[in-house]
Amino acid sequence: MTVPTANQADADVIVVGAGPAGSATAFYLAAAGLDVLLLEKTEFPREKVCGDGLTPRAVKQLLNMGIDIDAPGWVRNKGLRVVGGGHRFELDWPRLESFPDFGLVRTRKDFDQIMAANAVEHGVRLMEGVNVTGPVLDDRSGHVIGVTTKDGRTFRSRVVVAADGNSTRLALGMGLHKREDRPMGVAVRTYYRSPRHDDDYIETWLELWDAETLLPGYGWIFPVGDGTCNVGLGLLNTSDAFKNIDYRDLLKRWVRNMPEDWGFGEATMTAPIRGAALPMAFNRQPHYTRGLVLVGDSGGAINPFNGEGIAYAMETGEIAAEVIARALRTSTPAHRERVLRTYPDVLKDAYGGYFTLGRWFVEAIGRPGVMSFGTRHGLPHPRLMRFALKLLGNLTDRRGDASDRLINALSKVAPPA
Repeated sequence: MTVPTANQADADVIVVGAGPAGSATAFYLAAAGLDVLLLEKTEFPREKVCGDGLTPRAVKQLLNMGIDIDAPGWVRNKGLRVVGGGHRFELDWPRLESFPDFGLVRTRKDFDQIMAANAVEHGVRLMEGVNVTGPVLDDRSGHVIGVTTKDGRTFRSRVVVAADGNSTRLALGMGLHKREDRPMGVAVRTYYRSPRHDDDYIETWLELWDAETLLPGYGWIFPVGDGTCNVGLGLLNTSDAFKNIDYRDLLKRWVRNMPEDWGFGEATMTAPIRGAALPMAFNRQPHYTRGLVLVGDSGGAINPFNGEGIAYAMETGEIAAEVIARALRTSTPAHRERVLRTYPDVLKDAYGGYFTLGRWFVEAIGRPGVMSFGTRHGLPHPRLMRFALKLLGNLTDRRGDASDRLINALSKVAPPA
């Protein structure tokens, strides 16, 4: 197999996409002593459709990478306020050894730039405004040995990481298409000025009605701390009504029913309503093939229970970097390939069973009556809801309490796929 040598390559590793997945991957690769080129098609600061909320799982990753979360602009929250079935109550983030007991909110316009800058500070070479159009393949082996760009340039490396999101051109260029047996979600959001912009809790509404139909999904209010709140909703494709919903109109109708003290209305909206797809439960596989590694949304690493993607983007980036660094330390191309091929199995060991539970969950709540039954009968029980917060947020200790052990056991016995 002909692959670029260290002298022939523009970098040891090229990472395409400087979102959370790409910047985390690049950071950990650079920390391992590798020469890393991070290519981003836009220029910072740039907008990104997201809820802007960071669970304790994501906060742990930020702390691991040395991000200064005490700097201005980071807003802490104590937990989750749940609204549904005529109930409203607050659940603090669980106190665990494995994760912090607080969450954060930071707009993606700032967040992604901070992540990329942190990678650069640790030795990563960042190039903005470089639109990657596809992989460069070795003529004999078919392995990825670099990438091409819209302006006609070619960059070569020993390994390429696809961190280019849901519609990844690199994965498609290698023939990796989405799996139809995986759930997909849609998220839409906007921003409103609000007197409650610094609320101690993020808020989720578990009942989204379209006329007489209760939809599988939830609405959210994430106080940003800058005078505004990020307000949005996420819906799953497990409902028959999914394809016929005007999501932007649904968001407007939902907001009209918000309590007045939030201050939401046409006059206080500060941004257009934007939407994005949520690829869940490893909807694109394999996560490694012929020199290409998938991280974050490019491999569908979004939690199907709650639609969280940022934590898993950073975590899969760390896992990928560890495998790549170990592979590039080997003495022969054949040995390097054997190590790289372990990456999909490492991901399945880490998340496969849990994501399978999530798939079963979203299939269940897509059935008429299940979501309504769960909302009516589950919410009145605080102990059950604390268990649900751990389950949906994937927040447990390895040797924790009974609820931790149950969730861990279920994730272990569920078949990874």
